[in-house]
Amino acid sequence: MYLADSRSSKAPAAPAEKSGRRVAAVPATVLVLGTVSLITDVSSEMVSAVLPLYLLTGLGLSPLGFGLLDGIQNGFSALVRLTGGHLADRRGADGAPRHKAVAAVGYGLSALCKPLLLLVHTVPLIGAVIAADRTGKGLRTAPRDAMISLATEPEHRGRAFGVHRAMDTAGALLGPLTAFLVLRLAGGPMLADNGERHGYNAVFTVSACVAVLGVLVLLLFVPSRLRADGPPRTAPSLRDGLALLRRPALRRLALCAVLLGLTTVSDSFLYLLVQRRFGLATHLFPLLPLGTAAAFLLLAVPLGALADRIGRRRLFLAGHGLLLLAYGLLLSPLGGLPAVVCVLVLHGAFYAATDGVLAAAAADAVPAEQRGAGLALVGTGQALARFACSLAFGALWSAVGGTTALAWSAAALAGCVVGASFVLRPSPEGPQ
Repeated sequence: MYLADSRSSKAPAAPAEKSGRRVAAVPATVLVLGTVSLITDVSSEMVSAVLPLYLLTGLGLSPLGFGLLDGIQNGFSALVRLTGGHLADRRGADGAPRHKAVAAVGYGLSALCKPLLLLVHTVPLIGAVIAADRTGKGLRTAPRDAMISLATEPEHRGRAFGVHRAMDTAGALLGPLTAFLVLRLAGGPMLADNGERHGYNAVFTVSACVAVLGVLVLLLFVPSRLRADGPPRTAPSLRDGLALLRRPALRRLALCAVLLGLTTVSDSFLYLLVQRRFGLATHLFPLLPLGTAAAFLLLAVPLGALADRIGRRRLFLAGHGLLLLAYGLLLSPLGGLPAVVCVLVLHGAFYAATDGVLAAAAADAVPAEQRGAGLALVGTGQALARFACSLAFGALWSAVGGTTALAWSAAALAGCVVGASFVLRPSPEGPQ
């Protein structure tokens, strides 16, 4: 049962009275799930921070090959996200949805993949491990977001998702920093073959230990039973989940998520472009995600609250405008540290204005009993679009170079933002 359901929960009322309105806006369930995400992201981002350079520099992978692997991270997550959302909505013997159980399986699978990176040293095997890790992410994302939305009053969902994403991003901030420190402590410069392999093994080992901690926090502290909003109903089928697209509000939102995802260059490619465009030393590469994460951390809560006031869909579109500005800076003749900082801040602001805001907008458009499936539909469409974008951008980079590929992507993104603004313009229902 959710701690935030004060009308029906058996949780003590005293903390709510003491914290006042803040508890209503950000329930305890959201804070615990944020803690789980924070810990898990430390583990995941430790690997993500060093993997691009390891594959391109250490293993000699081409940009096209890296685009394939990077796309796998989104593609495999997308393939199982619908399944995760569907399984989470099905009720157990006690009549409660299985959100926590499905999320636990997803977090556990990702934790198991971290030590496997110690054993694989070829691109195909690394790709298989990445696929399994992203499968875990796909399973857990929709149930986790469903728990956040169901634990929070509708008028505060933007803020609640902002708080969760801020905590999640704190992990993303600490992960690359931890990887950087582990590499330094492991000894030897990054570009020395023996020191490089030893350093990466140290990163993978620490990452595995942190991932296990995240699973334990989920199992011990996240509420396991959600009180049904009415009498038990027939278990929704996968077809019922797909039928949610008949709802105009959800269909328009999913269409725009796909449209914009097709022109969103992946984080890894963006950091590689920043490193090469501004001539940064390779040992500083793991620190680039820190700029994005810091901006995301600082802006997630205020932008989430702003979305509750001005409209979630409107802010979602504005966030992609910020990403377009980041692309423009990378293509401009400006250089030096200020330009690097501006690109990373804009990148972080883009995520703060879109990630949790999209989930909050999708939650508004689906019924509570199919919340997992509805969120999974939107997330799956966006993930598949980003998978396609990674493949296309990697191919473009190999064919015409990174700068030209980014210019084409920026032009396409500008067109998609204009198109999405027309698709989302009708607003007949609720918060936008």
